[in-house]
Amino acid sequence: MSLGPQADKTPRLSAAQRLAWLRLIRSENVGPRTFRDLINHFGSAEKALEALPDLSRRGGKNALRICPLEDAEAELAAHEKSGARLIALGEPDYPPHLRHIDGPPPLLSVKGNGATLAQQKALAVVGARNASLSGRKLAASITKELSADGFVIVSGLARGIDAAAHEAALSGGTIAVFAGGINTLYPPEHGTLLSEIIRLGGTAISEMPFGWKPRGRDFPRRNRLISGISLGVLVIEAAKASGSLHTARFALEQNREIFAVPGSPLDPRSEGANRLIQQGATLITCAKDVTDSLAGRIEPVLPFDGQISEPDHDDSPYPAEPGEKTREQIISALGPTPVEIDELIRFTGATTREVRIVLLELELAGRLERHQGNQVSLIMGT
Repeated sequence: MSLGPQADKTPRLSAAQRLAWLRLIRSENVGPRTFRDLINHFGSAEKALEALPDLSRRGGKNALRICPLEDAEAELAAHEKSGARLIALGEPDYPPHLRHIDGPPPLLSVKGNGATLAQQKALAVVGARNASLSGRKLAASITKELSADGFVIVSGLARGIDAAAHEAALSGGTIAVFAGGINTLYPPEHGTLLSEIIRLGGTAISEMPFGWKPRGRDFPRRNRLISGISLGVLVIEAAKASGSLHTARFALEQNREIFAVPGSPLDPRSEGANRLIQQGATLITCAKDVTDSLAGRIEPVLPFDGQISEPDHDDSPYPAEPGEKTREQIISALGPTPVEIDELIRFTGATTREVRIVLLELELAGRLERHQGNQVSLIMGT
């Protein structure tokens, strides 16, 4: 199965492939970018799973936890029982713009109408949890007009601006992005709102395991999905250290548009949005400002990043692994300062395949950190 720019023409994963994908992404130290590199290197999730113990051992970790088959089967059954499902990167109902981000989730838990996810015209609306009454009213007014204009509204189902945006977009379709598992609602008082989102044709999604309870570090991870699904992010009331600004930062990295509603300089809830405008975000006061700015744009201007190639039938042997001398040369070139992978390849003289397999070994052993801009660094003291 080849997952690339023509993904809308690609058949869905087989049941066996989906199970293997789930086991691989749920295994220790396997994140979205590592997942992609593993499949591209070994040809399939099944072969990557077989290779994980040796890769981890060569990287310096002898006991890597690989997701057991029964755990993956239980998670799939739990999805089905709750009315949810797993969709894979490259399948027709995978959010089209999300494929363009750095490290798109290989699998998404989805509940509700998948057709909402497939819409090109998606816009994120985020803001303060402790939003003012005027902020909520403005969010509802702008969002309702955007929804009527055909935009699917994306937000995080949080209190305040998020809830106001979801409520205003119910009739036109809205996407709620979870920080925890698809069955773990946060905040819990938004159960009725979530039910209405699903009933009226909207969607809830998560990249986290079924039953996962969200931690503080999971919300920035969620925020990158909110911006990644969308053409742009609209910020209404955000303090200077709010999660909404994290979403805006992800939007900038993902080459999305950033919009902000100005507020009183005396209100700390407007400090973040006002600062975004100072830094170049588009100042907006009504829905038309957003639609005018996005006129004609239905695709983020960013190269496709999440390329994964998994053939339906592949009996080829594993690719040759680098020798010890090459492996030592690559590791010694790394340090705590991030370097570009292309620079690492040039410096060491090793092949791209050799460098990438050593990086996989180190990452699975918990010794490598990946950074934006295709950079990596060695985690010292491990």
